[in-house]
Amino acid sequence: MPSPEPPPPEPPPAPRPSFILFLDGPEHQETLRRLTLWTHHLLLPVYGREVTSTAPWCPRWWEHEEAVAQLHGLFLAWQELTGPDAGASGPAMWHRDYLGPVMDTLRDPTGPFAGCKPGSHRVKQLPPIDAVDPFGPPPGES
Repeated sequence: MPSPEPPPPEPPPAPRPSFILFLDGPEHQETLRRLTLWTHHLLLPVYGREVTSTAPWCPRWWEHEEAVAQLHGLFLAWQELTGPDAGASGPAMWHRDYLGPVMDTLRDPTGPFAGCKPGSHRVKQLPPIDAVDPFGPPPGES
């Protein structure tokens, strides 16, 4: 009687997606492209509400790093909670736990799109800081 063959090895797990703020070069560009396609073809047509002074949206949202980071997190959660392995309550959890809070933050009148209007992008003014590295060596010392 021949001995049974050992089972085949498990395939390696799929790599987890990296958060967009940690990417650069072609990987960043491709991730931003996928995020843009998802935002323009799913998020905004389904969930993009009217733009008002109390709920702004920037027509050049990809030029706001905070918006890119928030939307990428929303996109990653979408993939995890609406994919084939998500389970029946995944989409409801995505709506409750992710969609509302992210869109409320982005569309807040003091949020990243403050000052932006349809057809008008305004560069965000960063808060001032006194020193980039206040606990490092004084300038000129190494």
